[in-house]
Amino acid sequence: MVVLDPAGDVARQQADLVIFSTLLMLVIIVPVMALVVWFAWRYRASNTQATYEPDWDHSTAVELGIWAAPLLIIITLGAVTWVGTHLLDPYRSLARTGPGKPIAADVRPLEVQVVALDWKWLFIYPEQGIATVNEFAAPEGRPIRFRISSSSVMNSFYIPALAGQIYAMPAMETKLHAVFDKTGSYIGFSANYSGAGFSNMRFKALSLAPKDFDAWVAEARGAGGSLDRNAYLQLERPSEKEPVRRWASVDPTLFDAVVNLCVDPSKMCMHDMAMIDARGGMGEAGKWNVSALSYDKFGARGTLPPGKGRFVTAVCTTKDFPAIGKDLAAPANLAPLSGAGLPRPGEPVPALADGARPSRPNS
Repeated sequence: MVVLDPAGDVARQQADLVIFSTLLMLVIIVPVMALVVWFAWRYRASNTQATYEPDWDHSTAVELGIWAAPLLIIITLGAVTWVGTHLLDPYRSLARTGPGKPIAADVRPLEVQVVALDWKWLFIYPEQGIATVNEFAAPEGRPIRFRISSSSVMNSFYIPALAGQIYAMPAMETKLHAVFDKTGSYIGFSANYSGAGFSNMRFKALSLAPKDFDAWVAEARGAGGSLDRNAYLQLERPSEKEPVRRWASVDPTLFDAVVNLCVDPSKMCMHDMAMIDARGGMGEAGKWNVSALSYDKFGARGTLPPGKGRFVTAVCTTKDFPAIGKDLAAPANLAPLSGAGLPRPGEPVPALADGARPSRPNS
């Protein structure tokens, strides 16, 4: 019933669409069911007063009724669905918190970064600098901007009282905008099967008055502890029925590292690899990046320190950092540099046996 009587403006508009669509389809269903009963009674074998036309096979009026009514309903339903799909696009910023309540231009949404873990939910609040597991809270009346991803398999983030569901996928980020318009305690869960602990992948969703939300944040900060990358690597390991946990501080780069599959320092970030590929690759040195790109979760985690058997790198140029471009000159001592077989800057490129020359990295 919470779907039909939610606590958020977005979910309420979605509920209105469900109710309207149902009533619209009942315009056909109810008359048809009634006519089935009426025809069975009217043309029963014992009713000798009913018209008997064994050769009847066509009626223009009946054909128009049969096709016109469903066609009009489909056109209406299609128009409403098209408008609703665009107005309630989860990526679309909210324009109101309720009927007749537009959002002021200076109101900034509350950003919440969500990570689906096996089998629990992690919530990161960059503005407040805190993080929680299996507990989400937001102030009533303030727009919420969710950034959603997953650590391993695909899940579906769903708080029925707040808004519709949207998928949480590894190596991707999805977004959802919503707002609570009344206080209360609700339930959120995953609506996409993700393994053994799926049934218990639930969390509290709290809609609080602004002062109560501030108190909740203060309580989280008083819990102590810091969710850095090492703590996250332990947290993401599969576990079931996790109790509510809170951290007083969180690594501000953690969510982006989760999305780019490089929380583990021995893994190359996807955006770094994409930048290298966009600039033509790294020549012979690129062959060492294969193992660093293999996102094997726990298979090789911690078995080798960075630089031992792996080649992790990123590319930057003075174009990326114009303000410090003058400080990016080659160091005077080139001895520590390693190019996996490539010559040091300034040295001639050696010829290969067949007369070809190895390619250089772009930067």
